[in-house]
Amino acid sequence: MSALLETVERETAHNPTWSVLWLHGLGADGHDFAPIVPELLRPGWPALRFVFPHAPVRPVTINNGMRMRAWYDIAGMDFATRADAAGVAASVEQVEALIAREAERGVPPQRVLLAGFSQGGAITLAVGTRRHQPLAGLIALSTYLPDPAGLARYGTQAATVQPVFAAHGSHDPVVPFAAGQASAQALQQAGYSVDWHSYPMAHQVCAEQIADLTRWVDARFSAG
Repeated sequence: MSALLETVERETAHNPTWSVLWLHGLGADGHDFAPIVPELLRPGWPALRFVFPHAPVRPVTINNGMRMRAWYDIAGMDFATRADAAGVAASVEQVEALIAREAERGVPPQRVLLAGFSQGGAITLAVGTRRHQPLAGLIALSTYLPDPAGLARYGTQAATVQPVFAAHGSHDPVVPFAAGQASAQALQQAGYSVDWHSYPMAHQVCAEQIADLTRWVDARFSAG
């Protein structure tokens, strides 16, 4: 087993009882979404640990082989085969190791929310759909499901109880809106409860989206 990914961490109080693992997009790092913590928090929430891992540095074919932080290689624009399967599998294993560490630190999987933006969101969905022990929920922002045609093969029945918050910009030039919508529909058809949101934005996060996500996260705490 390789070493744990390096992470940026923020705790909202001592002895966190819930954790949020948040995966960044291509070329970013764990610092990218750390500033969202104060925007997301609400009074009365349990003590939280936010974990923002850094993806490994690797060459990315679509960017002329430039080395950057990436959860997997991207060889082309066809979303059916866009995600490098070996890279996805390696990142799934690395994220699972972080989930296991949270359990060791006293936060079991049923109190872990897994979030991701763009490429990080693809890994979020790849991890979530393969789990035999469900997480508290999956947050997929401006992203897509890798290998949706294979969901029946690699997906588990236990995973379908995980609620999904999926959001996408209608003017996204990086991950087309249709790709995000099709992924949400594939998850729904597989039995997932998907809370789908679209916003008149590009490849980004907006204030309305954060407000919607806050309400969704609040519901997870109430249910848990």
